[in-house]
Amino acid sequence: MSRWKELPAELHPHVLRLIVRLRRLKDHSELSTRQLATKTGYSAKSWQRYLNGRSLPPREAVEAMARLDGDDPARLLVMHEIAAQRWAEGKAVTTAAIPEDFSATQEPVPAEQQPYGRHLRAAVTAGAVVTALSVSAALLLAVRLTEARAQLAHDRSEVVATSPATVSESLVPVIYTCRLEQRDGRWHANLSRTTDVLLSNTQVGLEVAEAQCLLRRAGTAPGEIDGIFGPKTRRAVELMQKQNGLIVNGVIDPPTWQALREATPK
Repeated sequence: MSRWKELPAELHPHVLRLIVRLRRLKDHSELSTRQLATKTGYSAKSWQRYLNGRSLPPREAVEAMARLDGDDPARLLVMHEIAAQRWAEGKAVTTAAIPEDFSATQEPVPAEQQPYGRHLRAAVTAGAVVTALSVSAALLLAVRLTEARAQLAHDRSEVVATSPATVSESLVPVIYTCRLEQRDGRWHANLSRTTDVLLSNTQVGLEVAEAQCLLRRAGTAPGEIDGIFGPKTRRAVELMQKQNGLIVNGVIDPPTWQALREATPK
């Protein structure tokens, strides 16, 4: 009759007692590991690991073994609970060799079969690191976006009124403030002094924001003052042109600028 393999010396005595008890139950049942796998639902290789002390058997496997051999599962489950606590602690305890009978071939120990406590600590540590990195990345992104918006607003305030830019995917939205005042009989929002720059769909810039402020003052609100010439701004321009007897083309041209800057809209 073949002999059981010697159990690892670092196993805690409570773990040893559980494994020895399981070995005795298997011997008493006179079942092979394949037959044991068929009756319990756990593979033959799993039972080899359990009975060789390389992996702690789950509660369900212990209970199945007890019922299979007609043993009291309650007592064996208590032994398993205590053994699981010691296994989780991962304490290395030197024990004497226990001569038993078993002929299974030794297999390398997969990382997933290390004591549960070490896995739990590693998982908690990894989770904490991932959480910290995620929060840091989110904060950094928020700071960068705020800086980008501030820089864009600053750059736009220093741009000399020339040809406005057009909408692009990299555009950072900015909401402008209309500071309306009347000088020399003409209205200004203090964003641009232009009177002749042509503005149309998809263009962006301070000139567009200036026109949006003047459109709002004229009673044809274009929506948000975002410096983007979109559909709402175009409809507001067309309505304003119609009200002032201008050519309705949805484009802010010199005659439209003149009408926008008049003291009293028609």
